Amino acid sequence: MPSPTLVIRLEPSVAAVPDMLDRVEAYAEASELPPKTAYRLAVVCEELVANVAMHGAGGEDGATYVEIRAEREADRLRLSVEDDGRPFDPLAAAAPDVSLALDDRDIGGLGIHFVRSLVQEIAYERREGRNCLTALFEMV
Repeated sequence: MPSPTLVIRLEPSVAAVPDMLDRVEAYAEASELPPKTAYRLAVVCEELVANVAMHGAGGEDGATYVEIRAEREADRLRLSVEDDGRPFDPLAAAAPDVSLALDDRDIGGLGIHFVRSLVQEIAYERREGRNCLTALFEMV
């Protein structure tokens, strides 16, 4: 049986995240993803979609949608997250210094740091007016 492909296109708002997570969970079950991989997929989707909603939507050239697509390959899972907002590469930011005390750290950057820790690979490109993040998960 071929593995299904998940495609969700939603408005870039925090209010849309719970429904998106329900659909990601249903996809993980239908695809028989290992529990740890399913958990990582949900957390990464939540973080990346919330990031677009909180920082990439609104204002001039703000995102009008965010689309996630997940597809199981032989021994890994491919996730893409795209939006049509102003150019923004979250991977270009310096990694936060997590050795500092909380009061001494700069604000921001922890979400993408967390995402990086949950995926095997992640890459950004600006393609045809869209921000495109592609992440690969190993099946664990």
